[in-house]
Amino acid sequence: MSSHWEHLEKIALAEVEATLAELPAPLRERAAQLPVTFEPKPNASLVAEGIEADSLGLFTGPAFGDEEHSASPLPPQIILYLENLWDFTEGDEEVFLEEVHTTYLHELGHYLGLDEDDLFERGLE
Repeated sequence: MSSHWEHLEKIALAEVEATLAELPAPLRERAAQLPVTFEPKPNASLVAEGIEADSLGLFTGPAFGDEEHSASPLPPQIILYLENLWDFTEGDEEVFLEEVHTTYLHELGHYLGLDEDDLFERGLE
C-alpha cells in the first residue's frame, strides 16, 4: 500500500468516526453496526452492473428493517471510494474530508430507506 492510500484511509476513517459521533444516540447506535469499507474506485464488476466508475460511495445490501426479508446474500455496508473522492475534491484535504462526511451521510441515508430526492432535500446530494 502506498503512503498516499494509507493517509487517505486514515483521515477518512477519522472523519467517518467524527460524523458518527455527531449523530443522535439512537441513530448512532444503529449506524455504528453498519460496516464502512474503503476502496479506491468501483471494481470492474460493479461498473459492469451499472455503477458509475466515478462514484463517490455506495450502499449495498438490504436497507434497515428489510434485512430479514431480503434475498441479498450480503449484509448491508457502505463503501467509500477514496481515490474518486480525492479526485473529485481536486486533492484539497479539507474539501476531501467534507465530501467524506457528506458521502457517508448520503449512503447512510440509503441504508435508512431514503431515496435520491429525499437526500437532495437534506443537502446530501
